Amino acid sequence: MKYKVNLQKTDEGYAVSVPGLPGCWSQGATEAEASENIKDAIASYLEAVEILAKDKESRYVSQAHS
Repeated sequence: MKYKVNLQKTDEGYAVSVPGLPGCWSQGATEAEASENIKDAIASYLEAVEILAKDKESRYVSQAHS
C-alpha cells in the first residue's frame, strides 16, 4: 500500500509524517534516511492499530470511486 508523506527540512535533517496516519512521523539526517525510517514507523503504527483493535468488532468498507 502507498501512503502520502510530508517531508520537511529541519536544522537536524529531515522530518517526515503521514497525514493519513495521525501521529505517525519519523526523521533522518538525510531525505533518503528519513524516507526509509518512515517505512518502519508506518509498519509499527499499523501493528499498534491491529493490537488495539484485536478484541473489537470491526468491518471493512470500500470507497466508491467516481
